[in-house]
Amino acid sequence: MAETHAELQLHYWPTPNGWKVTIFLEEVGAPYEVKFVNIGKGEQFQPDFLKISPNNRMPALIDRKGPGGEPISIFESGAILLYLGRKFARFYPTEERKRVEVESWLMWQMGGFGPMLGQNHHFRNYAPETIPYAIKRYEDEADRLYGVLDKRLEGRDFVAGGEYTIADMAIVSWARTPDKQGVDLAEFPNVARWREALLARPAVERGMAVGAERRSDLSQDKDAQAILFGQRHKRAG
Repeated sequence: MAETHAELQLHYWPTPNGWKVTIFLEEVGAPYEVKFVNIGKGEQFQPDFLKISPNNRMPALIDRKGPGGEPISIFESGAILLYLGRKFARFYPTEERKRVEVESWLMWQMGGFGPMLGQNHHFRNYAPETIPYAIKRYEDEADRLYGVLDKRLEGRDFVAGGEYTIADMAIVSWARTPDKQGVDLAEFPNVARWREALLARPAVERGMAVGAERRSDLSQDKDAQAILFGQRHKRAG
């Protein structure tokens, strides 16, 4: 549940990367304060936000009672999950072999499953012109990645470590809307089973509900698209 002036302050917008963190916090029942960062209005480029997230991407987390009792800020959703897993000693195994499994699949999501599905979604829904090569390229990669996940989940309830972990939280956030990615889950029965079980968890439902009323369809919002997709590095001088 979101609370003002809680120990944890989450800078957030309701997207797959944001859901990863709200799911974790709901799972452990930790009080947290939500600071909404409206990415469609460019709030991720505000100087105060850039101090804690220099890559101008949300989510970012401030722990007012970090290591040694001093505040600490963390950016990148995967890094936030690893930090919270250590802080709460939950959903991140301590046994090294299991931990390596979890970290491997978390990095698989961060480096592949999320970015490739994001590009797929972009060229299918947001690109100002239809580019068949790009659409096929990313649809094929989405299909391949779902195949990797389906094979991994054969005979398993969870992705890594033999238990529900931060890797599951990260991946299911991106597997929430396969239809918008052009993916037919009937072709990936193990993913379908796993996804259904995770989305039915009360904490996952609560995590994905945070700020849901603020979500909007940006596919027709040209001003928001210009902010989201038209940024370049601003050089001094």
